[in-house]
Amino acid sequence: MGKPTHLNTAALRNGLRARIVRLIAAAAAALALAVLHTTASAATEALLKLPPPVANGAVWKPKPHMRWQLQFATVPVDVTIDADVYKIDLFENDASVVSGLKKKGKRVVCYLNAGAWEAWRPDARRFPRAAKGRRYEGWAGERWLDIRRIDLVAPIMRARLDMCRDKGFDGVMLDNVNSYTNKTGFPLTGADQLRFNVWIANEARRRGLAVGMNNNAEQARQLVPYFDWALAESCFSQGWCATLRPFIDSGKAVVVIEYTDDQEKLNAMCEEALALRFSLMRKKLELDAFRQECTHVDIKSVSGAWAG
Repeated sequence: MGKPTHLNTAALRNGLRARIVRLIAAAAAALALAVLHTTASAATEALLKLPPPVANGAVWKPKPHMRWQLQFATVPVDVTIDADVYKIDLFENDASVVSGLKKKGKRVVCYLNAGAWEAWRPDARRFPRAAKGRRYEGWAGERWLDIRRIDLVAPIMRARLDMCRDKGFDGVMLDNVNSYTNKTGFPLTGADQLRFNVWIANEARRRGLAVGMNNNAEQARQLVPYFDWALAESCFSQGWCATLRPFIDSGKAVVVIEYTDDQEKLNAMCEEALALRFSLMRKKLELDAFRQECTHVDIKSVSGAWAG
């Protein structure tokens, strides 16, 4: 604490400018690709034999309707937010931040980008050239990873999971675990995605970490035994939240982030989230400390006034 942040501010600024485009245009493109991939690879996925989920009774399991906070864009983390669970960056926060939050009775989850290479990460040079694909549209300094080549990325991902465990995190949130629905530069299939997601989820559980899935609602039903909760961005705005019901049906949490500031839409989303037993919060696009959560049939501020 007290040291200058090591966040890649240039990449962050560039990413923020494109985030709206990513969340709308790219999401629509991804959905179209997902339909094609789902149709083309359904038979293959049906025949795919996956290893059983790692069973670890000691792993913490988030419950539906827990109160969440996400903060990535700024450090230090605002530890005054009234939330049950904090999701923060793996690399930008040391063990003292995690232990400080846990002393306050919070659960703490590390963010890990499982499907894309990030140029500013301290382990970026460890990724072989053969594992890196097309540039991640809308995110400067990122490239898609070839998730088929678990042999190439496994040592790096295992080291990251070790770091998450060793810093004292309770769980890990895996991002970009729907690569097969994007233009990655690799001919990825739904079966490839299932193999990779199951592999890394089992690796997390072997380390005593609860494991969450960001997006990839298309494979929710197959992956729910391997993941302990799901997070979705803008699924109410885009109309696909209901596909995550298998998690709720299994007694597992679903957390939704929405970025709109349209109060009428937020109220309708809140009512639907409560009916689905989802946790819903409104965040700014930059994912700083600002947070508003759905607590009744409206959006109630718990961290301050409305932005703007």
